[in-house]
Amino acid sequence: MDADAAKANLHTYLQHEREAVLAKLDGLSEHDVRRPLTVTGTNLLGLVKHLATWEARYLGEVFGRPFPEALPRWDDEAEQYADSWVTEHESRADVVDRYRRVWAHGDATVEALDLDSTGRVEWWGDAEVPLFNVLTHLLAETSRHAGHADILREGLDGAVGTDAEAMAADGPDAAFWARRREEIEAAARAADVASRPNPRLSNR
Repeated sequence: MDADAAKANLHTYLQHEREAVLAKLDGLSEHDVRRPLTVTGTNLLGLVKHLATWEARYLGEVFGRPFPEALPRWDDEAEQYADSWVTEHESRADVVDRYRRVWAHGDATVEALDLDSTGRVEWWGDAEVPLFNVLTHLLAETSRHAGHADILREGLDGAVGTDAEAMAADGPDAAFWARRREEIEAAARAADVASRPNPRLSNR
């Protein structure tokens, strides 16, 4: 595979993961896209905001093409984690539209540069890094958060899949999944019991 094909392949996978993250918002209320769903407050719309912030940095600042809108500072303690949740004054449309604007900005960077073109990643010790490494890192980061979004959405309403069509498709019913959960739980408990020392044998 030549460099142009490799770049196109990475870019295609990145776009798939971007869209998968946004699909997880479809059909949910304002409360459900914003509310904290883990101990640390992870939430669906916050994941979108976070990804927009960091993609703007990686495919913007790093290559001397800063995104033309203000971003929460990664090195400012007062703004730490500000990119991971959405205030009541920020609309869902604004957060989603901003992510799409970030895509367009990042896509222009990818199209303009070769995979071996380098930029400087200040938060990696000011390292000089080729576009290949940055794209690979960004794909991994976006995929990781797409996985978080998968689990959060499944926990909200049981919807699974990487797009709205897949999430709406008929699948096993609730009774099937209840039985499967019971089966998995029984296996986990049995394995736990089997892993414990046998007190009769340990006292010999």
